[in-house]
Order: sequence, then structure tokens, then C-alpha cells
Amino acid sequence: AAIRNGIPGIDAECGGACACATCHVYVDEDWTDTVGGPDAMEEDMLDFAYEVRPTSRLSCQIRVSDDLEGLVVQVPERQN
Repeated sequence: AAIRNGIPGIDAECGGACACATCHVYVDEDWTDTVGGPDAMEEDMLDFAYEVRPTSRLSCQIRVSDDLEGLVVQVPERQN
């Protein structure tokens, strides 16, 4: 969705396969419970991301739903 909508800073080189960490985002703390945490595979990929924080997620692994209307994320300074 980020690529289709031209979100700056999201490279998504793997096309959403959780294989590159180039769609890394920081989920706003107000949204972390709603978004949920990463699974084991995503955590492994986050090891390759730039400046990982406790609120880090790979945007390709966030399941979009009506509950996420208004979701706020920040894109890191760069992607690896």
C-alpha cells in the first residue's frame, strides 16, 4: 500500500515478503497496542533495519483494517 501510494522513504524492495527491512517504520506509541507487535520472522528482519526502536515494525507486515483508521507512523531517516 505504501508503494502504491508513493509514501516517501518506503523502498519495500522485497514487495512485502518480509525479506528486506526496507519498509521499516516507527509506530506512534498511541497505536502500538492496536497495531500489535512483530512476529518472530519480522523481528529477525528488523535486525537489519536502521535505528530500530521498541515501536519499530515493517510496514508490509502490519495488517490493514478499519481499526487502523488514522494510524500514525514515522519513517526512519534512511532504510537499509
